[in-house]
This record gives sequence, C-alpha cells and structure tokens, in this order.
Amino acid sequence: MNHISHLRSACVSRRSVLGLEVSCFTYAEALGFVSEMASLPLGQTIISFLNANNANIMLDDAQYREILARQIILPDGIGVDIASTLVYGDKFPANLNGTDFVPALLTYIDRPRRIGLIGGLPDVVEKAAANFKRHAPWHDFVIVSDGYFEDADSGKVVERIEALKLDVLLVGLGSPKQEKWVDAHIRTEHARLVLGVGALFDFIGKAVPRAPRFLRRMRLEWMFRLLIEPKRLWRRYILGNPRFILRSLRQAFIVRILGRRHLDGSNIFR
Repeated sequence: MNHISHLRSACVSRRSVLGLEVSCFTYAEALGFVSEMASLPLGQTIISFLNANNANIMLDDAQYREILARQIILPDGIGVDIASTLVYGDKFPANLNGTDFVPALLTYIDRPRRIGLIGGLPDVVEKAAANFKRHAPWHDFVIVSDGYFEDADSGKVVERIEALKLDVLLVGLGSPKQEKWVDAHIRTEHARLVLGVGALFDFIGKAVPRAPRFLRRMRLEWMFRLLIEPKRLWRRYILGNPRFILRSLRQAFIVRILGRRHLDGSNIFR
C-alpha cells in the first residue's frame, strides 16, 4: 500500500485479528473512504477482506500474511466479529463482506469509472460483467481475463490492463492466489483502486446461489454454502472455524495477560 493510502487511513481505528490489523469502519464510512480512494489522481489503494478462512491461511503462509499487512483489510463475516468481541468486547461496526460491499460500492460511486474484471470461468465472468452493467449502468465494465490463465501468461494479462486504462480493478482468483498475484503484478499505474473479491463473480454471474435473505441476516450464509458444496467446503468450515475460534481465544487470553490488544507477529496464534 502506498503512502497516500497510509495517510488517508491514519485516522481510521483498527483492530487486531490474529495479529493482522483490520480497519474499523461503519458501512457508510467504508463506502465513503473506498469511493474516495478510487477518485484520487495519484497513488493506489489495495483492499482485501479478512474472514475466518483466510485468517487461518495467513497463519500458515508467512508470505501471504506479509502481503495482507501491506493492504487495507476490511472485516468479512461472523468469524472476525467473534474474534473482535473476544478481544475488544464488541464486534466490528459493520460486516463488510465483499459479496455485498462491492455491489454497494459500485452504486455509491456515482462518477463513471472504467472497471476491470479478472477471475472466474469465461462464461461466468461474462455474465457477471453484464449483471454489473445492469446494476450500475453508468460504469464501463471490461473483462480483462477469466481466472484460468497460467502463471506464464500473467505478463499478457498485465499488458491488457495497461492498455485498458482502468480506474478500478476487481480480482477474483480466490485467496491467497488473488492477493499474491496482485502484489506481484499490479502497479500504481494500473488502477487507482484494486479489490480482491474472491468468489464474487460466481455470485453475480449466478453460477453459485446466495443463501436466502433470512439466513444472511442471521449471518449464517456459510452454513448454506456448506450444505450446497459439502465436499469442497467441509474442511474450511468444519475444521477451519473451530481452529479460528481457538486461535482467537488464545489471542484474547494473551491480551488479558499482557494487556496488549495489538500484537506483532503470528507465531503466538498458531
């Protein structure tokens, strides 16, 4: 993250989730802040969303954690709210999951922007771009690439980004691949605002159904996803969620003993 983003985020409070600082915005504050980052004439802001799953991943992958530490991190899901409550006594002011926040952001940004999409199956990203266009028709949505290019082809993808003159780049390659790819290949001149959006295109492109609204209100969409994709997701939720909670309890215990809420390093949470 460049110096401009550091300066603009300096007044934003943050909370440590397993040693990673997560920005503490209300929903309105997050929309205003991220929209402003897209309008800056210089610099670049890279945003990722932290949930229980990629919090677990970062503790097993030092490179990934270092990359996240250079970005602005928004809280995603009930898991990080539980971690926040254990350590700070209350949850984050808003659940800023990318599946809901990014479409809301596109509506909030009223000035037309050129927005690039990377990720998903070819037909899925095409449907996602078309649905985004119906959602926010004043923006120009451009498919840079699907998500099934080889590492050796990254240079060609970057060349296309350079030619497109984007304002915003949405990268949906899944964590930690998308964050690592952005860190390795995306530079300031490629887009003012870059967001790692995970499976967003699958939802927007209707390849994967959303949970019923009442489950989303109850913060139980993860259970719905587990029910429809048990073979792919059982390790993430059945094994990963308890692992994350135990690590969060360890952080809370250390905070009580040491009296420090923001802790450096990740080894103590493993």
